Amino acid sequence: MSNHLKSTADAMIALDVTPQSAGWQYLSYRVVNLAAGQVYLHRTEDTELALVPLLGAGSIETAAGSYHMQRAGVFAEKPSVLYLPPGQEFGVRSESRFEFALGAAPATGKYPPRLFTPDEIRSEVRGGGAARRQVNHILAHPLPAERLILYEVYVPGGAWSGYPPHCHDGYLGSPTLDETYYFRTQPGNGVALHRNYRVDSDFEEIFAVRDRDLVLVTQGFHSTSAAPGSNLYFLNYLAGELLDDARATPPVDDPDYAWLKDDLTAGTLQLPVV
Repeated sequence: MSNHLKSTADAMIALDVTPQSAGWQYLSYRVVNLAAGQVYLHRTEDTELALVPLLGAGSIETAAGSYHMQRAGVFAEKPSVLYLPPGQEFGVRSESRFEFALGAAPATGKYPPRLFTPDEIRSEVRGGGAARRQVNHILAHPLPAERLILYEVYVPGGAWSGYPPHCHDGYLGSPTLDETYYFRTQPGNGVALHRNYRVDSDFEEIFAVRDRDLVLVTQGFHSTSAAPGSNLYFLNYLAGELLDDARATPPVDDPDYAWLKDDLTAGTLQLPVV
């Protein structure tokens, strides 16, 4: 299976990743597209699950109650996030077109169902220079979950995200986490580059990603660059060996570039040169 997936835009299940298809241990991921009045049914089985609206509106019926979720678009507003523990059956009914993501990871059921609202989600602007971006911690510590960690990231055209590159595959003692990147571009014909690589082997992947593409981070350091004129959004789901409060453990930066965190404009060529 390629680690660069294209959405099936006309299908109800636009993207579908399982641990078996990805070749990893923890994370499952889907993007679902519903037309008005359509219903999607799901059972969490032995996993916890987080549902993130991307566009449109729908109602989610669970044994714990009903939840209404809507979003004008990923570039328009923060989401609400629905968390469900293992052993839950639920149905999603679209009120209009409703596009949403859901991801799941093995769990024991420590936390109850909960709808996280936009005002609970911490936002920050990270980096500087050509690596300045916004990160929304939509289900990250201290918001509770067993394994799941979720972020939304906004990258202006011409900028980089995840720089210096970082890893979470066990290398240099980093935590082991599976991760998906779901991309949206503004405008819709935008393009970005995503790189996965290792420094202890010849493994390297570089993908030209488009609107609604998905990239799997199965190993190595990684970073993303938005082309000029292509504003970029991506939704990250992560899950792995970190549990509960340990989900706050940071990744490990590539030692060759870690110094950039002190000054992301250091050494920048000043024009004209001659």
